[in-house]
Amino acid sequence: MTTANAYPVTQTIRTIGILGGGQLGMMLAEAAMPLGYQCVFLEDNPECPASLYGRVFHSDQLEDFIAAADVFTLEFENTPTSTVEQLVSLSKSGSKQGMFPPLIALDIAQDRLKEKQMFNTLDIATVPFIEVNSEAELKHACKELGLPIVLKTSRGGYDGKGQFVIKQDSDIKAAWLDLKDAVSGKGSLTPTPAPLIAEGFINFSREVSIIAARAQNGQVRCYDLVENHHHNGILAKTQAPAVGTSHLFQQATDAITKVMNHLDYVGVMALELFVTKDARGHNAILANEIAPRVHNSGHWSIEGAITSQFENHIRAVVNLPLGDTDNVHPAIMVNVLGQYPDISAVLNIDGAHYHSYHKAERDDRKIGHITLMPNDVTDLEPAMAKLVAILPNKVGLDKEYASVDTQPSKADVDTTSNAKNSAQNSAQNSAQNSAQNDATSDELDTKDSQTDSLTATPLKSEKAKK
Repeated sequence: MTTANAYPVTQTIRTIGILGGGQLGMMLAEAAMPLGYQCVFLEDNPECPASLYGRVFHSDQLEDFIAAADVFTLEFENTPTSTVEQLVSLSKSGSKQGMFPPLIALDIAQDRLKEKQMFNTLDIATVPFIEVNSEAELKHACKELGLPIVLKTSRGGYDGKGQFVIKQDSDIKAAWLDLKDAVSGKGSLTPTPAPLIAEGFINFSREVSIIAARAQNGQVRCYDLVENHHHNGILAKTQAPAVGTSHLFQQATDAITKVMNHLDYVGVMALELFVTKDARGHNAILANEIAPRVHNSGHWSIEGAITSQFENHIRAVVNLPLGDTDNVHPAIMVNVLGQYPDISAVLNIDGAHYHSYHKAERDDRKIGHITLMPNDVTDLEPAMAKLVAILPNKVGLDKEYASVDTQPSKADVDTTSNAKNSAQNSAQNSAQNSAQNDATSDELDTKDSQTDSLTATPLKSEKAKK
């Protein structure tokens, strides 16, 4: 069945081609549909999450994929650059509407050495680092940087893979043996010969990230800084906004804007940062890495921002005006790893939003995420404790939330009391309500200190203008 006049006469882009068909591609397609765009995907797994939203082409069907789309983007920065080069050339010839983000962004994001060098060129602070091509150079780097250090492959590796923490001299040999194949291109993490990178260990108080969107006309809109917690190298939880970071927001927006303008970037980008102390003892940020795509730490924006990162990426790719990136409410996003929780139990938590990626269960695999955004911010931490209690894989959060009170809020107690009023006499209700309200008042007085900080921190009054 066809629909007449499905698109405005002036709309030259109807279908977006996405390189990759994982959950990011799926959520991009979800954001594209209300705007009137269809998506197709280049992905070798025909049953990938994105297959629910559009046709999936195998990599052997590249020409068919190209023919099916008007403009192109990606969901994963390790996309082969040869494919992207072909799409860029088609855009330059005028036969296609564009490939976003630009090839240079992939080239830099795929190489940690180039990435760090770019940051330093743009006067964006990073941890100290040294290129390593041999065991002798690794020993030199350990001496120059001082132990401990983190040794990484400069190419390949994600979610904690391709890294080795060297704590003492006796670890040097093991670290080199573990990662040396990457230098020759024989390792499983990267088929391309590439040096290793030794990074100095720093004392940091928090890991945060900022996500921004850049339009084709150069407009940049930034989301709030968020705080990230990892478990076994995989993102476990993101809190948005990060409490007490308004004084760092301008530093972060300046940094990501510099990077995006330098690359002539189009679309959404994430910049991962460490919060540490500068020489004067003031809070400062160090750039860790960029992700030239929509990012896991921005999933909260689907419900928690006026315009989600996914919609803003689509808007940028098809050359529409960017949307407002302000928070509508504080939120916490938790990754579902390995095993699905009981969806009924999750949705029984007020303010819970459940997102399944339609993937088979497998240890430490990202198969979904849950965003908590209760109406009352003081309910956020208790809601997290309830969620952690029912997660099969608690992603290391069980200790953090073990002491958080998960009893019903005052609003819940009042609602229950009102229901009882219709079934019981007024004297009984009066006694019950008095006891329940006293107990609830005690609970509210002993809430977690982090919740107190959330409540006390103005969401926008200290935030730099976007």
